[in-house]
Amino acid sequence: MSAARALGAILMREAARFVTQRERFFAALVRPLVWLFVFAAGFRAALGLSIQPPYRTYITYETYIAPGLCGMILLFSAMQSSLSLVNDRESGVMRLMLTAPWPRWFLLGAKLLAGALVGLIQVAAFLAIAALYGIKFTWAGYGAMLPAAALSALMLGALGLVLSARVRQLENFAGIMNFVIFPMFFLSSALYPIWKMQESSPLLAWICRINPFTHGVELIRFALYGQLNALALAVVCGAGALFFALALWGYEPARTKG
Repeated sequence: MSAARALGAILMREAARFVTQRERFFAALVRPLVWLFVFAAGFRAALGLSIQPPYRTYITYETYIAPGLCGMILLFSAMQSSLSLVNDRESGVMRLMLTAPWPRWFLLGAKLLAGALVGLIQVAAFLAIAALYGIKFTWAGYGAMLPAAALSALMLGALGLVLSARVRQLENFAGIMNFVIFPMFFLSSALYPIWKMQESSPLLAWICRINPFTHGVELIRFALYGQLNALALAVVCGAGALFFALALWGYEPARTKG
């Protein structure tokens, strides 16, 4: 019961922060919606995309990038959640949380879960708006997408924990976010298929294939079409476990004073 109360307290704190920071919610939606409604037209004309397998159907470019934009939301949400950890360290809240009578993995895991739930709420809002625009998937696809998006959110959140463990000031974290978010997003299959990248640059295509964010996007994309991408699932789970282990190591008392 006490563990449940501790978990609930962390979840409620993250939810309260999200509710009071309404601009964070709208900003999280503006970015993918701009890509969906504005840039998609230009990219579609430039790439001439008409996707067939492995999705077993021809799809529009807007339908193709929708899962990638879900990944964008989860990525930015994970980094924002990690940014709050840096702020908590500066204010002393992180020290109080880590000195609570609970193991470090439980406290960091609760924080990770809270951040993932916030990201999933934003993804649901984005998909609802996209459906109004005409970009719809089956109910079964939405149901399969939920656990896929949750796993991707946990993986990206764990990466954010790793970064927050090594950064001491908010100003430094903002710079690191730019070096993480944009390369991960643009060097992935979020906006264009890897085979299109292969045609222009085999090296960049290889980087896209080893990018964990690519596999998170593909896990969501395949799930929306009722399919399982086993490789993407394995990479997302493995990378998430590795990042979380590194976060636990980074938040050891001997390595952090926050």
